[in-house]
Amino acid sequence: MRKSKFTPTQRLEILARHDAGTSVADLCRQHQISAATFYKWKKEQAEEADETKRRLKQLEAENARLKKMYAELSIDHGILSDGYAMLKKWQAQDAKKQ
Repeated sequence: MRKSKFTPTQRLEILARHDAGTSVADLCRQHQISAATFYKWKKEQAEEADETKRRLKQLEAENARLKKMYAELSIDHGILSDGYAMLKKWQAQDAKKQ
């Protein structure tokens, strides 16, 4: 398979020019590419954007899960710290009684 003469940055620039209003036929003529190649690039960019969105949603869900886990552990730690302080206090009172 032949290597493309366009870098990913150049491809994005061509696609951006299309989004700005330049027709596909004009872009293809200027850059000497076929319409099929242009639409293939457009499809690849859309898939990449979808993958990025999907990954972002996964990371946000994981972040929410970790925040919830941290909150629960923080509450547990606070309860255990209070219980430990009470235990020390009771042990000190028992020691004074004896």
